[in-house]
Amino acid sequence: MGKVIGFELNSQEPEKAAKFYSTVFGWEIAEPHWDYREVSTGKDTQNGMNGGIAKGPHDYPHGTRIQIEVDSINTAISNAKNNGAIIVRDKMEFDHFYLAYLVDPTGLGFALIQKK
Repeated sequence: MGKVIGFELNSQEPEKAAKFYSTVFGWEIAEPHWDYREVSTGKDTQNGMNGGIAKGPHDYPHGTRIQIEVDSINTAISNAKNNGAIIVRDKMEFDHFYLAYLVDPTGLGFALIQKK
């Protein structure tokens, strides 16, 4: 089963977005890494979800995507495709996880993450 583990806010002005969310909501925002700024939305003892702010790529310049953790990213991509999803960015490898971006049949973007 896939669990929503985070969010990604995409903006063409990520510095401005980071300042806004930090000022308005008190979010702690890390320095960028791979054009991605990790976001902590509250203390670990509070309910809620953390995520990140990124400079939106050409295929998703602005908007919000949820991040869904899966046991097998290959299986999840295949199942999503077989049920009408479009792959925006196929499986990418990072230090500690794999990541893919898809769009569901209704046009909503989401990310799949598999920890290594």
